[in-house]
Amino acid sequence: MSTAYSYIVIDQGTSSTKAFLFDSNGNILHSKKSKHTLIRTKPFHVECDADGILNACRFLFDEMMLASGNIPVKEVGLAIQRSTFLFWEKETCKPATSALSWQDGRAHEIADELSEHEDQLWDITGTPLSAHFGGPKYLHLTRHNPELMKKVKKGELYFGSLSAFLSQAMTGTPGIDDSIACRSLFYDIHQCTWSNWALDLFQVDKQILPPLVSVQHNFGNVFNSGIPLTCVIGDQQGALIGQAGLVPGNIAANFGTSGSVQFNVGEKPTVMDGLISSVLFSDNIKKIFMVEGTINACNSLFYHLEDMLDIPHEKLKWHKRIKDTKTEGIFIPGFAGLASPYWEPGSDDILINLNINEKDEIVRAGMESIGFLVNDIISRLLPIIGKKPEVLTTSGGGARDPLLQFIADLTGIKVGHSAMKDRTAFGVYKILSQNFDFEPCPNIDHFLTPDKNVKIEKKKMQWQKAINQAISI
Repeated sequence: MSTAYSYIVIDQGTSSTKAFLFDSNGNILHSKKSKHTLIRTKPFHVECDADGILNACRFLFDEMMLASGNIPVKEVGLAIQRSTFLFWEKETCKPATSALSWQDGRAHEIADELSEHEDQLWDITGTPLSAHFGGPKYLHLTRHNPELMKKVKKGELYFGSLSAFLSQAMTGTPGIDDSIACRSLFYDIHQCTWSNWALDLFQVDKQILPPLVSVQHNFGNVFNSGIPLTCVIGDQQGALIGQAGLVPGNIAANFGTSGSVQFNVGEKPTVMDGLISSVLFSDNIKKIFMVEGTINACNSLFYHLEDMLDIPHEKLKWHKRIKDTKTEGIFIPGFAGLASPYWEPGSDDILINLNINEKDEIVRAGMESIGFLVNDIISRLLPIIGKKPEVLTTSGGGARDPLLQFIADLTGIKVGHSAMKDRTAFGVYKILSQNFDFEPCPNIDHFLTPDKNVKIEKKKMQWQKAINQAISI
């Protein structure tokens, strides 16, 4: 039986843009990746080239169209990094500023200035006051660029996420989906509208914001192809849906450049201390929400360690290097700042009981920092989960056995992993095709169970002591 339709999915991440051609059964017929680099002009200044990413999307779309041959492409979907923001011209869709990456922390002084409003902002938006998100970036850019502010006052610009810029540039229609709008700090998670209180706090005129739309929505035809873009979603939300995340109560983790532990809370948002509340999925009928803990440094941590320890990229192979390595040391990756559940801005790394000459130990301690943060996030989630989950499903390029085993030992939870790669893209395919499965743990072919012989409580205490030290600095 021949394939009836195919679907194009573009997965736009921190370090690369990938495209996939899926058939009607979820098989990948063709894929291609385009790498790009972040621009680091100063400490805590991390930018990306929005036009360069748009060109990569155009190139990859054309590649998938060519690969589709005689199989008609029905729809296109886009999954994208979430907290990268910029200004662009409404009429031409030309960027008016650089795109400030989710890793960019230059607006930390704005977050400090508004700290007295943090609790109320968190209650309304479900998101902590942090330089990573849209509001502080908006204020920083407008305060430091008078010409930009003039254009803002004239109503000539949009301010929004990289996803909103790309979807308008690809289709000609402005809009920001609500799974990513949550990262703006302007979105009322309870009313699912822009919050007038938050807009006033950040001195934002609503006219500069793209219209709010659902995740599943007809954005318009892609690059004049006649094929509609019908899904735009945050990359971590896509990864959760790719792991049966639309099942209420599902919990999963994804480890890419950054990391995320996500829990589906159903059709009513839940705001929790230390964690982020977001829209997981929405269409014109319903919205499904999640609570999430994010980790700033996962794969990016190992790139950082390559530079720090002078280890060539091709020789690090961290999952092999530390397989038989033990350490009593603790490493806190301050370079990227701490996200959930601590929300500390970027600072120096903290090394405790580690010798800079013992490179493998430092790499091991770095990997363990990811596991400790996962454990801290799950501990915060337990009040709404009710009990420890039976299985934590995982995905992403950083989901390697040494890390997953350490997480299993720390949490006492069995950790499942699938050989299937690109769960984010698969999640978008499921939305496009409406091929939702409701199995609690689909396609898990590899489990790591807690090792009861591992003495872990002492290390947990050492970690918490080090975290308390980092927060007090």
